Amino acid sequence: MKTLKVPYCPELDGMDLKSATAAMETIALRQSIDTINWPEFPYKPIVAFDIARGDKELYLHYFVRGLSLRAVAGQDGQHVHPDSCVEFFVRRNDDSLYTNFEFNCIGTCLAARGAGRHGRTPFTDNEYRKIRRYTTVERQTFEEKKGIYAWEVTVAIPFDLMGLDALYLPQNMRANFYKCADSTENPHFVTWSPIDLPSPDYHCPEHFGELRF
Repeated sequence: MKTLKVPYCPELDGMDLKSATAAMETIALRQSIDTINWPEFPYKPIVAFDIARGDKELYLHYFVRGLSLRAVAGQDGQHVHPDSCVEFFVRRNDDSLYTNFEFNCIGTCLAARGAGRHGRTPFTDNEYRKIRRYTTVERQTFEEKKGIYAWEVTVAIPFDLMGLDALYLPQNMRANFYKCADSTENPHFVTWSPIDLPSPDYHCPEHFGELRF
């Protein structure tokens, strides 16, 4: 099982996310999203994420460089996986439900809870407002742009949105990190922790890796 240790960086809590993004360059843990599980989708952009935690939030900074850029979804709750998209799925060890957090390159978020792909409970507007976001791409929707683009998204997700008590974090959790862009000229489905399934499917907690606190 793929594992990572999330560093504790309370200094991030007092920063705006642009400043936190710069700080994470040296204090966070960096990992690559570079596993191709399905040979029929061979394209692999350069994707890395930095991860750290403060006292109340989990910080994720994604860096992407690759072909095409798309951001059609402009409102939280809309499907963002057809766009240039990064994702984080997480589950407590003692819970049958997991939470998916999906962000396109302009910061639009889709998040929900459930035991599987179907019948998920979407986040409320109030829950979406709790997720702080910073992007290097202007927050304006657009159709696919051809070419090579580099972009970054940083998010701060409150622990309570993951079903956690920030004062009593578990020793570990299960999670996976993804990069996709289903409706672009070069669709791809790249993961951090490998997935052994016949076709692309991110809703598979049995293939999550481990986060250690």
